[in-house]
Amino acid sequence: MILYHGSNVEIKTPVLNYSRKSLDFGAGFYTTSDFDQAAKWASRTTHLRKQGKVCVSVFEINENEWSKLSILKFESANIEWLKFVANHRTNQIVKDDFDVIIGPVANDRTIDVINQYIAGNYTESIALQLLLPQKLKDQWVMKTQNAIQAISFKECIAL
Repeated sequence: MILYHGSNVEIKTPVLNYSRKSLDFGAGFYTTSDFDQAAKWASRTTHLRKQGKVCVSVFEINENEWSKLSILKFESANIEWLKFVANHRTNQIVKDDFDVIIGPVANDRTIDVINQYIAGNYTESIALQLLLPQKLKDQWVMKTQNAIQAISFKECIAL
């Protein structure tokens, strides 16, 4: 299995605590199985940081090591996913002792729905109805050093 990480620099050795803890699944090393999604992240990061070059780092999962990890997987943008993301985005304490968390990524359109849910303007039911028709990409977040050790850098594709 191949995973991609988009950034303004090549990432050969991921660092866990570089990202903000208020992201969808908290602090960790964010990847996706979708190259185009990683390319969008790379473009956005490069634009925001105003330095570096658009780059997608490619990683391969070591299946033997991966099978030893504790993994939480959200199959869809369901109630559990919505609450989990909302809690992280509002910096609430979330107990997540997982090595890896996998699930839909909140994009520019979905974040409005999540923000309205967080603000109390949407119920869970309404938020989920609005999220349902959206084709959300995935995100795979390495939360521990064990997870980082289960992936290996292959190359960086400059865009």
